[in-house]
Parts: sequence; structure tokens; C-alpha cells
Amino acid sequence: MSPSRPIFKREALAESLARDLAGESFVDYSSGLFLAAPRRTGKSTFLSNDFIPECEKRGWLAVYVDLWASRETDPADLISGAIGSALSEFDSAVSKAAKKAGIEKINLLRTLSWDFTKSQLPSGTTLAKALEVLHEVSGKMVILIIDEAQHALNSESGVNTMFALKAARDHLNRGNRPDGLRLVFTGSSRDKLANLVLKSKQPFYGANITPFPLLAHDFVGFVTDVWNRRLAATNQFNIEDMEYAFQRVGRRPEMLNKLLTEVSVGLGEACNLGDLLRTGALNHQAGAWSDYESAYNDLSPLQQAVLVVMAERTIGKQPFAPFAEQTLLDVNRKLEQVQAEPNATTPNVQKALDVLREKELVWKANRGEYALEDSSMAQWLTRAVQR
Repeated sequence: MSPSRPIFKREALAESLARDLAGESFVDYSSGLFLAAPRRTGKSTFLSNDFIPECEKRGWLAVYVDLWASRETDPADLISGAIGSALSEFDSAVSKAAKKAGIEKINLLRTLSWDFTKSQLPSGTTLAKALEVLHEVSGKMVILIIDEAQHALNSESGVNTMFALKAARDHLNRGNRPDGLRLVFTGSSRDKLANLVLKSKQPFYGANITPFPLLAHDFVGFVTDVWNRRLAATNQFNIEDMEYAFQRVGRRPEMLNKLLTEVSVGLGEACNLGDLLRTGALNHQAGAWSDYESAYNDLSPLQQAVLVVMAERTIGKQPFAPFAEQTLLDVNRKLEQVQAEPNATTPNVQKALDVLREKELVWKANRGEYALEDSSMAQWLTRAVQR
């Protein structure tokens, strides 16, 4: 028998998002659903265990692609490859598909299935055409789910793919026929994901970023019960201690499990697991913030000032315009506060950003927008400069 592990289900959230996608609520996600939450807070697990099964239960065809898992591959190839893979599932049902798609599209279907081995669509085939064929041969609304979608902005072809998906959405959702496509994007950085929606030149301009609900108290109760069933009756975790620890590790399930393993295995039958759990959680946060402090201390005053202004923009949910007059004034004000030369000019800020990118503290989209690589660093930065 294969080993199994308890899985926390978020069926109510999946049903709620599916209703929104279907247009059954006051929220309209027909232009695209953009879900943002920090990395390792359970987005991908939710998509696999809850959201995709809910889509399938409704008779939709879910196509999933993770741009983070294969970062060495061009995002455009990953997306077209996922669509080609979905099409290949219908290759054995050509006669049934012919009634829906016609001979010309069946020929395209065969070509797409063969070409998937190259992780690309055949030359001259647009994403709109491929998704139209997939919709017709499946007879289902297609739900294209792109996990960590902000990585599409790392290449020109990835950006072009985003515009192609917008065109496909507009094509398949027009007229008096039922909609044929919904787009779902997730991202571990709200700022990065926002580079798809904020400006008129961005592919999904006007769409909203929706905060992905982090795991809450019901998950804490689930984890507490699972772990206590493994421990002696005299050696149990307290749910209040568990909630405290979960909050301290950024509501990240993997980090909580690591912490619990260290505490449980190391102490056996000890009666003070709760106190040690709190200590361990605090140490975890101190370690993460120590990494931030070490990276920050290695920077020049100008690089530090630029990073702090970026953090303040992140906390305030405002875009960071590095060369705007107000930004240069804010950076110079930070420099003056630490009695450093206020030398924030456009060339100097550009050099500072280049260094911050090399140190993997700052991320740059293909079209020039900047954001913190780790958005959780913003909290530490804003606290650090207030001390």
C-alpha cells in the first residue's frame, strides 16, 4: 500500500472562486482571475487538491502550467506546451471531435499532438486558434491556470504570450454563444503580478489583483489534530501555541511542519512542547530577518535608500517609479537622514538598481518595472529604518 498523508481541503474556497468564474456572484472574473500571496503559503496545493477538481466537477477543462517549476524554460514554450498536451488527450477521439471542429481543425489537432514533443505549437498556429480547437473538441469551457504567472514577464516572448492569451480570451468569450475560456493567474508577489494589469500598455490592463486567502485557524486546528494523534496523550500541542507559531513563520505550512518536526523529534516525551514551539518559531523569524539584515548591511547608502523607498511603496501598495522626480526626492531624503550624500540622480539610481538585481534583492520585468524579489522583506525594511 502506498503511503498517504492527511490533506487539508479548502472546498468552500474552491467553490466560491468557481462561482465567481462562472458569473454566479457579484464578482466578475471574465477578464481574468489574478491571485496573489507569498510563496509557500499553499497556492499550488490548493490549485491541485481543490480548485482543479472543482473545475472538473463543473464540467470544465482545467489546463495547468507552473512557470516557477521550470524556470530554465521560456514561459511561452511552457504555456503552449501545456495547451498542446491538453489537445493531445483528444487525439484518439478524432471521429467524435470531427463533429465539433471540422476537418481543417482536426488536421490542426493532429499536428498539435505531434508537435507537443517539442513543447511548442506548430509554426503559424496562434494560441487563440489552439485554445479554440481545444474548446471545440472538448466541448467544455477551458480554464487555463498559470501558476507564478509573473515569470512570463521575464522574456519578450513571455510578454507576447500574455497578449496572445488576452486575444484568445476576447475571441472565445464574444457573441451570444457560451464563454469558452477563463484565465487564472497566480503570483507570489503582488507587485510583480500587478505588472500585467496596472498600465494601459500591459496585457490585462484594468483587471484586479485578488489577495489569495491565507490558511486560517481551521488549518491550524487540522494540523494540531494530525500531530497530536502521533504523540502521547501526555505530550500534546496546544492549538494557541500552534497558531502563534504558524503566524510567526508567515503562515507557511512547510515551515510549520519543519518546526514541529524539530520540536517533536528532539524532545520526545517532554512536557513543555508549547513553550519550545514558541521559542522555535521566534528563532525562525529571527533567522529570516537576520538574512535580510546581512544583505542590507552589504549595500551602499544609496542602494539601501533605494531599497527602503521600494519597501515603502510595497507596503503602501503603490507602484515604484525609479526615475520619477518624487522617487528621487524620497531617496535623497533617506540619504540625508543617515547623513549620507544625497546623490540620487537617474544614472546613479539605475546603477544602484543594477547592483540590487545582481544581489537578487530586486526583480525587473522585461518592460522595465521593478519590484522587491521577496516582498516579505518590505516589512523588515520599514521596521529597520524606524529603529
